[in-house]
Amino acid sequence: MAAKILVIEDDETIATLLDYNLKASGFTVEVAPTAEEGELILSEQLVDLVVLDWMLPDMSGIELCGRLRRTGKFPRVPIVMLTARGEEADRVRGFANGADDYVVKPFSVPELMARIKALLRRSAPNRVSDVVAVGDIALDREAHRVTRGAREISLGPTEYRLLEVLLESAGRVLSRNQLIDRVWGTTADIDERTIDVHVGRLRKSLVRGNDHDPIRTVRGAGYSFDTMAKTS
Repeated sequence: MAAKILVIEDDETIATLLDYNLKASGFTVEVAPTAEEGELILSEQLVDLVVLDWMLPDMSGIELCGRLRRTGKFPRVPIVMLTARGEEADRVRGFANGADDYVVKPFSVPELMARIKALLRRSAPNRVSDVVAVGDIALDREAHRVTRGAREISLGPTEYRLLEVLLESAGRVLSRNQLIDRVWGTTADIDERTIDVHVGRLRKSLVRGNDHDPIRTVRGAGYSFDTMAKTS
């Protein structure tokens, strides 16, 4: 599935420019005009990278960046600061507050896209690679093929997307709401129990005989894909 980028930018022209170009590059995009709305999206959805404007109406981007890092909830989510402030002291302040990259306005769109892709290759390689593999289970996006060891696994479209999301976040607990967001989308009217049904179907397809069950149910939290998935 496409990596999800959150753009927190109050300038509508710049937000529209970023939204268009990121989508044209194959990313899924969420746009928030304020820090508060950006934080709300981050609390409800899985995001792979944040493009964050320095000057926001309710809170400075640099303050939001530092706050996100201090909470410890988003240590691996890259943050690209976008600002008209190009002085060395400003860049140092941005990096000191947890930014991973710093782009000065006016910016080159191709350069920004290249920087975003480079950050994602380091932080979330499973989101941008053609093949996602954990243990003996592999999903080939280009061939739309899933294998476990030498065995090919046939999956319906929903179970395929569910497996893709779990593999991409292997080792991380995903709530049912986060899975709904990634598999069906934020506007889908899906009951959380539907997730349990599809997870059950996916398990039946992945596990044969004495195979280890790679999907871990975390009571009260959601599901996690075992990073040590292997055949018994």
